[in-house]
Amino acid sequence: MCTKELDINNIPNHIAIIMDGNGRWAKEKGLPRIAGHKEGINSVRDITRVCGEIGVNYLTLYTFSTENWNRPKKEVNALMSLLLSTIKKEVKELHNNNVKFSTIGDLSFLPSNTEGGLKEGMDLTKNNTGLNLILALNYGSRQEIIDSVINISKKVKSGEVDSNDIDETLFSSYLYTKNYPDPDLLIRTSGELRISNFLLWQCAYTEMYLTNKYWPSFREDDLFKAILDFQNRERRYGKISEQVSS
Repeated sequence: MCTKELDINNIPNHIAIIMDGNGRWAKEKGLPRIAGHKEGINSVRDITRVCGEIGVNYLTLYTFSTENWNRPKKEVNALMSLLLSTIKKEVKELHNNNVKFSTIGDLSFLPSNTEGGLKEGMDLTKNNTGLNLILALNYGSRQEIIDSVINISKKVKSGEVDSNDIDETLFSSYLYTKNYPDPDLLIRTSGELRISNFLLWQCAYTEMYLTNKYWPSFREDDLFKAILDFQNRERRYGKISEQVSS
């Protein structure tokens, strides 16, 4: 498949991806789980490049959830080391390609050197104007919503916010994603049929694309298939077809 098959005027503005199946990919090949995570980086590099080339403005990758801390300590430590080495290796290339790198989630729980490396990458690319690459790190959507409720409650208590003014727009402005639009397309790899505490509020009207491919095998052609599927859908937002097409 090539870009010629896509409607270049209907490219999703924001794509979010649950990158699942690294461990199973490695297990099926008789490799340690970390090998799957390492190969998954090649998929990240490929998908990031393609998104930038075809005009996707935002790409959010579910990189490490709040629940992932429950994995074996050895694997978590390996993931943190891999994350740091990858950022150091890739950030200059991202910068050269005009990619703006940022994160959502609480970085304070990450190892200090990993947190520092991420902040250096964000600082280097903060003025770039191309693709916005957003890594969800130590991210959990339920906690994000709770944090939003707590912060709004504090503002109501102090008199800075009138409770009668609380609506979807105001609530969204207190989320980690306040600077980004909601995703148009959510892709999940590995065949799982759930969203795993990822962007629960933001995905209210997001189109979902599920594939059995493991993340380390997900590359350019697979992304094109997902986008083509998206382009063949009718986004109604609660309306009926006649209202949308009129």
